[in-house]
Amino acid sequence: MKYLAIVGTNSDVSTNRILLQFMEKHFSDEAEIEVQEIKDLPAFMEPEDSVVPEKVAELSDKILKADGVIIATPEYDHAIPAVLKSALEWISYTSQALTDKPVLIVGASHGTLGSSRAQAHLRQILDSPELAARIMPSNEFLLGKSQSAFDSSGNLIDPHKVSELDEIFREFVLFTQITSKLLKEKVLNQKVKKFTWQE
Repeated sequence: MKYLAIVGTNSDVSTNRILLQFMEKHFSDEAEIEVQEIKDLPAFMEPEDSVVPEKVAELSDKILKADGVIIATPEYDHAIPAVLKSALEWISYTSQALTDKPVLIVGASHGTLGSSRAQAHLRQILDSPELAARIMPSNEFLLGKSQSAFDSSGNLIDPHKVSELDEIFREFVLFTQITSKLLKEKVLNQKVKKFTWQE
């Protein structure tokens, strides 16, 4: 499996980035994970000339080529950061690259709740008709007190949180496989329906 792991913040110092970098290393034998920044994307605004910014086009292309997407979001005032919302608006307005794409949401925060409200907010956004992502249900990875959650090498310290992440990631790989199979059958069924008039 190839996954694109989006750092949902423009902060240069982020435990969400460290979390995704840990996942990239920790799951290297099970999947290829590419950590992707969005901090250099322009703020969303409808372009007058309908030309998609190069950075947005590059992000869309990487999403389309990935088997699935992992998004790590912090929590700002009970919501996702503006930079992440802006990136999703670009995708929605242009390529709609997240349509039917399996998505896993994770999050780290300095507080005890581990970005739970922001994750709920992100699920609501990704479920919109314009994005229509396939969000893995009934799973949350919430990393609270994240400033003390990693050692100097960027490894998660708490073995219980590592085990929790292991289980969630294995389920996401399975979710990706099942979603991929369902979507292939969906396409086949659409083709059959399209040509039933010929029978």
